[in-house]
This record gives sequence, structure tokens and C-alpha cells, in this order.
Amino acid sequence: MHEVLAARGIELAYGSSHVVKRADIGVRRGEIAAITGPSGSGKSSLLYCLAGVLPVQGGEIRFEGRSLGELDDSELSALRRDRFGFVFQYGELLPELTVEENAALPLRLAGQRKAEALAAAGEVLGRLGLADLRGRRPSQVSGGQCQRVAVARALVHRPAVVFADEPTGALDSVNAQAVLDEFLVLARSQGTAVVLVTHDPDIAARADTRYTMVDGVLTLQGALTR
Repeated sequence: MHEVLAARGIELAYGSSHVVKRADIGVRRGEIAAITGPSGSGKSSLLYCLAGVLPVQGGEIRFEGRSLGELDDSELSALRRDRFGFVFQYGELLPELTVEENAALPLRLAGQRKAEALAAAGEVLGRLGLADLRGRRPSQVSGGQCQRVAVARALVHRPAVVFADEPTGALDSVNAQAVLDEFLVLARSQGTAVVLVTHDPDIAARADTRYTMVDGVLTLQGALTR
């Protein structure tokens, strides 16, 4: 199966400091790729390069065969909005919106009618065990529930790739495993590729492909056959 996202020879530097050094990585539809490594090793920087948020100084990133370097700012913004999803360590929900409205946000930003967007969000929230919380605000639900809402928001528009930066880092071990289980099952079921940055080796062990990153150097550690 062809890689939906492929990066070859990626380089990123801030002045004389090389944060990412000729990294190669690719993911197929429905595949989970985990990147582990110590703090400051360049994991998150690489993730944001792959998502088209940080411009690279060398190498090439291709999404569905097209180089991100060929896209202008408006095309990159549309790509991140419509084809990519994002999950962050603390969820980053909008406090003034309900759980359902937060989950529906990518669809609303893409121009979908409110009723249709909320219906789609409700379906995903139901699969994550949050159907009864749709009308609550983020301040009225637990940390684990907030992170499930963030997962719903990342997957509601059926993106081709989700970029997850320490998505369970703020949760206790029980909630972390529960959220991860739901995240991976839902992503695989809809054929979404996931690039996951984590410090947790137990979480990385759940991935199909595992990388480590040390001082900007990315190394393939192993791949599972599903």
C-alpha cells in the first residue's frame, strides 16, 4: 500500500542549531507510527514539519504524492483544516463552546451546516462514550473526557492523517490507556494514519511502526505486521 505521507531527508534548523537532521519517515492509511525520545530531541519539531506548520530547510514532504513545498499558504491552511487532524497534550478545547461544538469545529470551519456538523460530532462522541456530555462545557468534564473530545475533534472530518503530540501525557495511566485504545481503534476503523509523539514506551509499543529520535536524528526501531 502506498504511503499517504512520506518525508525524505527532512532538515530543520534554528540558526546554527540543527533540530532535525535528514529524517525519513512515511505512513500508510490506517497505520500508527510512534516517535519516542528524550525531551529536546526534535520529536515535536519533526511532527510540525510533517504537518506543514514548520517550513523545512532541506528534504521533501509529500502528501498523497504532492510536495508540501509546492503549496502556498492558503493551500497549506486548507490542507491542515480538511485533510489533517491534530491532538495535543492538553486537548486545547475552546472553553466557551460545548463538548459537541468543540468536536464539530473542523466541520464548521470547512463550511458544513451547523446541524449536519453537530450530528457528525454526536456520532463520533457516541463512539467515544461521550454521548451524554454533548451539552456540557470543557470545565464541566474530567481531564480524560476532555482528551476524548479532542480525539473526536481530530477525527470527526475523517482526515487522512492525524498528528498527535503527547496526546495522553497529561492523563493518569488508566485514562491514558483508555483514551489511546479509543483513539487507535477509531483511527484504524476509518483508515486514518496517525503520527504519534510520546515519551511512554508502553504507548509506543502499540504502534505499527516505531522510531526513536535523539539529538535530531530519527532511527527506525521496528515495524509490526497487521
